[in-house]
Amino acid sequence: MAEFAINNNNNGSHSSINSPHPDYAEIVVVRHGETAWNATAKIQGHLDVELNENGRQQAAVVADRLSREPKASVIYSSDLKRAFETALIVASKCGGIEVVKDSDLRERHLGDLQGHVFHEIAKTNPTAYKAFVSKNEDQEIPGGGESLVQLYDRSTSALLKIGLKHKDVVSLFKVH
Repeated sequence: MAEFAINNNNNGSHSSINSPHPDYAEIVVVRHGETAWNATAKIQGHLDVELNENGRQQAAVVADRLSREPKASVIYSSDLKRAFETALIVASKCGGIEVVKDSDLRERHLGDLQGHVFHEIAKTNPTAYKAFVSKNEDQEIPGGGESLVQLYDRSTSALLKIGLKHKDVVSLFKVH
């Protein structure tokens, strides 16, 4: 994930991104570009996989789009390579903005499922698969995986901290 903070001049002149309240940060979420593992349905979770060439092209397209918005002042990114590289591509296109790494912006830790191909996990690790597809939001995934509640708590806490730092700016947010 990466967040882009944009100065809010409160006069409504900055394109389609407009905070309705100057005391709040607006957060827009954008996903990282594709990795080789995404392309083969291999589960990443917290494993550190870099972008592939298609993912770099996707990041460039997002960067081009965001470069047409008002100038951002900072980008927050997960510390994982795929998100950080996406954030750097965007930062470069948007005038060399600072990129701040934050491990709390990582995607869900998927425990024993990480590194395995999705369509095979029901057979290769039925216990972890059952936990993953469970309707119980408190269900953790074996091998250190997070429940949906844990993911929600971690990510919303990170977003709140960022929002409070930038409550006088409009923010764009990149999720991974």
